[in-house]
Amino acid sequence: MADQLWQGCVVPDDLLYDVDLHVWIRLEGELATLGMTDVAQTMGGRVVHISWKRTGRAYARGRTLAVIESAKWVGPFPAALSGELLEVNQAAFAADIAIANRDPYGAGWLARVRPAALDSELGLLADGPTAFARYRSLIEERGIRCYRCAG
Repeated sequence: MADQLWQGCVVPDDLLYDVDLHVWIRLEGELATLGMTDVAQTMGGRVVHISWKRTGRAYARGRTLAVIESAKWVGPFPAALSGELLEVNQAAFAADIAIANRDPYGAGWLARVRPAALDSELGLLADGPTAFARYRSLIEERGIRCYRCAG
């Protein structure tokens, strides 16, 4: 399992992606962990606040699981998969609001869901190499240079 790198932007091969939503997905048995991609955290800038949606509820693909406020942007963190929102990473963000800026694919995950329509929605996601090719084009078009917040 490798990470692909372009202009400082990391796209791990072992994840699935919704490139249009800028969400990565790690399938773990019957659960899925979701987070914002390295490109997304760079485009948004340093996270300053997150408003979390309630757990224990079902959310359709594309619906908001959290609202992210950053230095440059305020907007939704959308569900890349329909399902029940089981857990949000509120404690990690309370301890370090910029955790997704420092570690977007690890400690900076945002939500865990139990997918409800995985079979039908899996085809909407890209594997790592496919996502890397799409992100490489986006990075070139927009002149993006990824960085990680230091503190």
